[in-house]
Parts: sequence; C-alpha cells; structure tokens
Amino acid sequence: MRPAIVAKRPTIVRTVPALRRAVEPYWQAGERLALVPTMGALHRGHLALVREAKKRARRVVVSIFVNPTQFAPHEDYGSYPRRFETDIAALSEAKVDLVWAPSPAVMYPDGFATRIAPAGAAIAGLEDKFRPHFFGGVATVVAKLFTQTAPDFALFGQKDYQQLRVVTQMAKDLDLPLKVIGVPTVREKDGLALSSRNVYLSAAERSVAPALYRVLRSSAARIKNGDAINQVLDVARIEIDLAGFSLDYLEARHALTLEPIASRKDGPVRLLVAAKIGKTRLIDNISV
Repeated sequence: MRPAIVAKRPTIVRTVPALRRAVEPYWQAGERLALVPTMGALHRGHLALVREAKKRARRVVVSIFVNPTQFAPHEDYGSYPRRFETDIAALSEAKVDLVWAPSPAVMYPDGFATRIAPAGAAIAGLEDKFRPHFFGGVATVVAKLFTQTAPDFALFGQKDYQQLRVVTQMAKDLDLPLKVIGVPTVREKDGLALSSRNVYLSAAERSVAPALYRVLRSSAARIKNGDAINQVLDVARIEIDLAGFSLDYLEARHALTLEPIASRKDGPVRLLVAAKIGKTRLIDNISV
C-alpha cells in the first residue's frame, strides 16, 4: 500500500522584508507571478481564482488579510470568519507557492497616513451608498498588496463587481504594471453565489437566498428580449421583497463605467443587487 502523499505547504510570510526575500528569486528567474487577494475563509470561489492564476503564471501568491479599513464600526470585522489553518490546507492542495499573511500592524503601522480616495465606479451609488467607507479601504489595501508583491496578474471574482471595476480603474490610473483579471462567479447548484458570509445564513434563510440569482436571471432574459429596463426592474424589486429580503438596491448599469443605463442600446448592461435576509447581506450581479 502506497503512503498517502502529503501536499507541500506554501511558504508563509508575515513581514514585508520576508515577502520581498521570498519573491526575489521569482523576479530574478523571470517567472510570471499572479496574486490572488483574499480575506481568508476560503471557499471554492477563491480556489477557482487560484486555478485561473496558475494558468497564467508560474508562481502564485495568495494574500490572507482581513482588512480593517474597509469595515465600518457597526460591521462584522470582529466576527468575520477566520480559518487560517483550514485555508492553508486548501492552498497546499492547490499547490500555491506563497501565502502573504500580514497583521494589521504590518499593513498599517504607527504613523500610517496615506489613503487612496477612488472616484468613478467607486461613487456609482451602489455599494458606496450603503458602505461609503468601503472602497477607500479596498483601494488602499489593494494598492499596497500590488506594490508589495509586484505581480504580473491579479485575480478577483466578479461577484464583487463594483470592487472589480474600482480596482481595475485604479491600476490603470496609477500606471501599475499588472493586469487585473475578473473571474466568473462560482455558485452553488441552486445558483447562490459563493461567499464567506454565507455561513451566517440560517437553514431557512439559506433556502430563500438563491431567489436573488433567479430574479437576476429572469430580469436579464426579459431585458434581452426587449422589455423596458425600468419596467423589468420595478417587477424584480417587488419579487425580491416578496421573497423575504430587505432590498438595498437592484440596478441596471453600464458594465464598464457603472453609470445608470436606460436601454441596451446605451452599452453593455450589468444588473447588480444587494439585499439582506435576516442579518446577512448578500450581493450578486449578472451580465445582460
């Protein structure tokens, strides 16, 4: 009987000098490097990002950092799921080279005073309307991750679509020498988008949660068939409300700029939704 093969653990670094020492051989060898930024509590969606990263680069770095600057005081920073050893086991199986796992004190040392204030897609009246602190925190930490690891590629899930657009624009505006890649949302069999926060759902809430995606799909189909966007959205908002959600927004936006859009003729359309069920806030989106 052959002994079980134990997956090799990735190198784990927790300080910027250690990170630089770890990636230096990759740079010197001319090997392409891909970064997958995460806040841990990894699921199949994160691992799909890793698989895509491995298609594009010889070396893959996954960052695990629950970023305090993107949480408001009333949000779930303290209770956000943290499963570091489980995450490392999953990344070992995925054959990730390096895990960058800094502490808040490393990322934001005493005297830290610089913050990025994104505009454009970051002030589109979607997530920013309900979480005005969010994209400043995201842009700042992602810019730091990009400069710390100097990747050729950075991969983000499309579930957080506004975030993807903000990060893509930031990298372009700051002339950062990397390509930001959006990877399609990974879903459960019933359509629910994978999210680390899904663990907060009760059994009853979990059974209702896929209704968001069903409404998005039916709305996209109606718009594609020529129905007026405003009429489709009016009906969809009622459907979401009747399903038991508290709706924050359901909007049709230009897929690149996230500007409001009234007709398919105005450009590629993206439907975006955010709603609470119980105490859990879910977001999702779909292309038309």
